[in-house]
Amino acid sequence: MMHATETTTEVPVLRITPHVLPPEPAEALPARNARRSRWHLRGKRALDVSLSLPLLIGTAPLVALCAAVTRITSRGPAFYSQQRVGQFGRVFTIHKLRTMYHDCDRLTGPKWCVPGDPRVTPFGRFLRAAHIDELPQLVNVLRGQMSLVGPRPERPEIAATLATQVDEYDIRSAVLPGITGHAQVHLPPDVTVSDVRDKVRLDRDYMRTWTVWSDVVALWRTARKLVGLHPRRANT
Repeated sequence: MMHATETTTEVPVLRITPHVLPPEPAEALPARNARRSRWHLRGKRALDVSLSLPLLIGTAPLVALCAAVTRITSRGPAFYSQQRVGQFGRVFTIHKLRTMYHDCDRLTGPKWCVPGDPRVTPFGRFLRAAHIDELPQLVNVLRGQMSLVGPRPERPEIAATLATQVDEYDIRSAVLPGITGHAQVHLPPDVTVSDVRDKVRLDRDYMRTWTVWSDVVALWRTARKLVGLHPRRANT
């Protein structure tokens, strides 16, 4: 399968290796907290698999249909792949439905997607609004590279740049990135570095208070947002 490349940031790209946070094993915690941590991690994984697998199977016809429409309505492949930074700085590849014109950044260079961005195809606007373009990432969840809930994964070059501009940016790498998350639900897509700082604050709050139940709440709020019931904006 062929994949297109799609970029969505205008943060300056630095060709350096992003900072890698070492894992903090449960054994390093007090015994009671270590047991609690392991239990929550197992519960999180069970939640990811039990929801992702049926959702991936159930939405496969929809993804196939949207892929066909993408190919018909604009030149280029239906899917694109891109490297992202995962837990502990490990780089992995995500796959999404293409929503921008093929090879659209060849002349403009990488820049963030903004409201009314002319690089987004008409059908791509629908895919983005409905978040259907994100569904192929369920494969990443099943592979253990992502979680349903967690900080948004970023491209390695951009993550390296943001780490030099946003305090505690690297702390996000301590957990699996997510398709949705506390920050993604409450705040709009990033347009400036200031937006990233706001999301890092919410990501930090999520990591500090995280439980399986908080993931369930985030998924419920995501579902409400998808049907137009926006949650109250979080304080940042």
